[in-house]
Amino acid sequence: MLTRLSIRNVVLIEALDLDFAGGLGVLTGETGAGKSILLDALGLVLGARADSGLVRAGEDQASVTASFEFGALPHGIATILGEAELDVEPGEPLLIKRRVKADGGSKAFVNDQPVSAALLRELAGHLVELHGQHDDRGLVNPRGHRALLDRFARADVAGVEAAWDKWRTAREALDGARAAIARAAEDRDLLLAHLAELTALEPQEGEEEQLAEARAAMQKGEKLTDDLEALRALWAGSDSALANLRGAARRLDRIAGEHPMLGEALAALDRAVIEASEAEEKLERAAEALAHDPAALDRIETRLFDLRAAARKHQCQVDDLPAKMRDMRTALDAIEGGEAEISALEQAAAAAEAEYRARAEALSAQRSEAAGRLDAAVAGELAPLKLDAARFRTAVTPQPEERWGPSGMDAVEFLISTNPGADFAPLAKIASGGELSRFILALKVALAEEGGAATVIFDEIDRGVGGAVASAIGERLARLADGGQLLAVTHSPQVAARGSQHYMIAKSSEGTVTRTSVQLLDVSGRQEEIARMLSGAEVTPEARAQADRLLEGV
Repeated sequence: MLTRLSIRNVVLIEALDLDFAGGLGVLTGETGAGKSILLDALGLVLGARADSGLVRAGEDQASVTASFEFGALPHGIATILGEAELDVEPGEPLLIKRRVKADGGSKAFVNDQPVSAALLRELAGHLVELHGQHDDRGLVNPRGHRALLDRFARADVAGVEAAWDKWRTAREALDGARAAIARAAEDRDLLLAHLAELTALEPQEGEEEQLAEARAAMQKGEKLTDDLEALRALWAGSDSALANLRGAARRLDRIAGEHPMLGEALAALDRAVIEASEAEEKLERAAEALAHDPAALDRIETRLFDLRAAARKHQCQVDDLPAKMRDMRTALDAIEGGEAEISALEQAAAAAEAEYRARAEALSAQRSEAAGRLDAAVAGELAPLKLDAARFRTAVTPQPEERWGPSGMDAVEFLISTNPGADFAPLAKIASGGELSRFILALKVALAEEGGAATVIFDEIDRGVGGAVASAIGERLARLADGGQLLAVTHSPQVAARGSQHYMIAKSSEGTVTRTSVQLLDVSGRQEEIARMLSGAEVTPEARAQADRLLEGV
C-alpha cells in the first residue's frame, strides 16, 4: 500500500510530505483548494505524461516520490521488476520517483534505479486503482472485465492457458511438418536425379586433396623427365661414374696394404661409393614417384573436374558432397515416412484441441454461473446508492473459433440499464458521471475480496448526492477499506466521518504567492472540518453538534 507521498514544487505545492496508513483515508477541502494537484502528483509516479506546466512557477523542476510497502511483493509487481532486471530486496519499500523539468523532459526511478515512464505505467495497475468522474480505465474498460469475473469465480484460467499453449504448439508442429513434406514432395524428382548423379560419382571426403597432390606430382614429373633421364644415364651402364668408382675401389683394394695413405684413400673411396649408391637409389625412387603417365594424369584431371562441377552445382565444397547425399536421402526418407509422422502429429493436435475445448467449456460454465452471482451481488448494492431503477448484467458471450485464446472462448463485458425498459449498454456509454462512480462502487463492493491494486482511490464519488445515499457510500467505502487501503476525495460530511485518517487540503496566499498545504487532522480538527462541510462558510454550533453525531455514529 501507499505509505508516503513527498511532493516538491508541483503547481501550488512547495513542499509536502504525507504519511498514509491502511483503512479509509479521506481528503477534504474547499473547492479549488488543490485536491486535483495531489492526484496529478500521484499520477506522475504512476507514469502519467510529464507536463512541464506542473512545475511550480519560478522553479527549475518538480519531483514526486511515492513509497509503497507490502508484506510480500505481489507477483505481478515482482514479474515486472524481474523482467526489467531491477533489484528489490524482500521487505524493502518500493520507492518510485519522478522528476519533471520546467523546460521539458522527465526522469523516473525505482529504488534509485533509472527506469522508463512506460515501466511506471506497467506497475501502476498493480499499485493504484483510481476511479473518478471521467474514469475510462479500471472497471469501465471492457478489456479488464473478463479477468475480474474470473477472479470472482475463482476460475481455473491457468489450466486453460496451459491447454491453449499445448494445442498451439501441437498445431504449429503439424503445420510445420505438412509444409516441410509439401516442399520436399515438390522437389522429389529433382532430389532423385541429383542423388543418382552423386551416387554414380561416389565422392569421398578428402578425395579432392589426394587427387590434387597426385596431379601436382605428375605435372612435376613431366617437367623433370629430361633431367631425370640424363641423371639416370650418368649412373647406369659399365662406363658410368658409379661403375668407374667401384672399379677404382677394387684396384685400390689390391694395393692398399702397401702404404698407410693408400688405406686411407681406399676408405675415402669406399665412402664415396656408398654415398653414390644412396644417391642412385634416391634418384630411382624419385623417378618412380614422379613418373609421368599421360593416361593417369588425364583420369585424375577428369575426376577433379567432375567433383568440382558437382560441388558448384550444389553450392558447397567438394568434401561436403557426401553430406549432401546424406541430406538428400534424409529428405526422401521424410517424404516416404511423412504420412506416419503426419498421422501422429494429427492425433497429438486433436488430443490437445479436445483438452482445450473441455477446459474452456468448463471455464465458460464457471463464468456463466459466477456472472449470475455477481449480477445479484451488484443488484443488492444499487438501491442504497440511489440506483434502484438501474439493472446490471454481466454478459458472457461465446466467441467464434478464430477469436479463442489462452483466456478461453468467451468475451465478458459489464452492462447496465439505468431506466426501466431501456436496453443494456456498456457502463461508460449509459451512466452519467455520478451514476458511473456509484456503479463502480457497487461493483467494487461485490468484487471486494477478489484482488486488485494495493491502493484504491475514489475521486469525488459522492458528487451530487447527500443524506442517506452519501451515508451508504461512506459505509461501503469503509467496508472496502477494511484490511486494505482506500483513499477518497470527498465533499460529503457523511463520507468524511467514515475515515480512519482525515486529511484537509487548504490553499493560502501571501502577497502574490499562493500555496496548497495538506494537514492530517486530529479529533478536534476533524470535528471542525466536518462542521464546515455541513454548514458552509460559517461554522455554527449546530453544525459542530451534527459533526459530533456523525463521528459518533461510525
